[in-house]
Amino acid sequence: MQDTDPTSASRIEQLTDWLRLQEASGVGPFHAKQLLEAFGSPRAIFQAGHAALLAHATPALARAVCAPPSPAVPQLLAAALAWAAQPGQDVLALGDPGYPAVLASIPDPPLLLYIKGRAELLGRRALAIVGSRNATLQGKANASSYARSLAQDGVCIVSGLALGIDAAAHEGALDGAGSTIAVVGTGLDIVYPARNRLLWERIAQGGCIVSEYPPGTPPTSSNFPKRNRIISGLSAGVLVVEAAARSGSLITAHVAVNQNRDVFAMPGSIHAPLAKGCHALIREGARLVDSIDDLREVLRLAPRTPGCAAAVPTETACLGLLAHLGHEPVDIDTLLLRSGSTVGTLSLELLALEMAGLLERLPGGKVQRISE
Repeated sequence: MQDTDPTSASRIEQLTDWLRLQEASGVGPFHAKQLLEAFGSPRAIFQAGHAALLAHATPALARAVCAPPSPAVPQLLAAALAWAAQPGQDVLALGDPGYPAVLASIPDPPLLLYIKGRAELLGRRALAIVGSRNATLQGKANASSYARSLAQDGVCIVSGLALGIDAAAHEGALDGAGSTIAVVGTGLDIVYPARNRLLWERIAQGGCIVSEYPPGTPPTSSNFPKRNRIISGLSAGVLVVEAAARSGSLITAHVAVNQNRDVFAMPGSIHAPLAKGCHALIREGARLVDSIDDLREVLRLAPRTPGCAAAVPTETACLGLLAHLGHEPVDIDTLLLRSGSTVGTLSLELLALEMAGLLERLPGGKVQRISE
């Protein structure tokens, strides 16, 4: 909130008004934004009167706004004030100085954002990376390496803290200066999925976790599609790494189109179920991505100097991986067995070799050394 003292009378009044508007039956973020554009603030909306509201709202909507505040408002107010009083936590209202302008521009921005971690990341240039929860090793390696490379150049990586591609993107981004934002569909006092608890804690320390839902909100299936508009809304574009034909990641991509965001998709084998969704997006007009440079161009990043040092600690590591590659196409699982490496380390080395022009990615999740 604009007043930094969570116990001040002005802050409490402001937050009460926002909560009242948020809880008004049938209003929702879309209609709330329309009313705010017409009247300027929640307090002005409530003071406008039924007749004035009818010029900008349906009769049912005007009645809902004029109705007494929801009985839930006092409890929500107490929870929000308690949350904001803790170090590293805050509650931002639409229009507050710290509220991200790029998110405020979407048709239905959240009226309130609950925040934990580095709130300054909300103002960074960002790219969303999303994909399947049941991702392949190759898909997770791609998500991790692309996120790490972009984060090293100061781009913030946004995703949804789900298993699979989301988690890999967050993990890769945490190693870079741009770091990462996780948008969740629960209250920020709940870790979901529980298997990502350690990652949740890392993001809370080195990144930022946000939600439009107040503390105590449990995981509900309807909340997760709604949070997708925030993932894309915070970002300049959305990259879908792997997605089945009917995937929640496609919802994020379609929402991004409606928000005038760029949509990117990684192709895969025509036989791979997790490539079907990406191929559908490409047919619909998404930009095909088979190189990190495709993203760097759109994000207006300076070209990287070719060479292994851009992405891996030493040249020796690159040369070692070249030996494991041989000269025939090879899949990631085989490379992991040959090298004894981890997915994260391998993805870094593969990206470095690709950027140095020593490796190409092939259909079916395979890679091949480019002979000199």
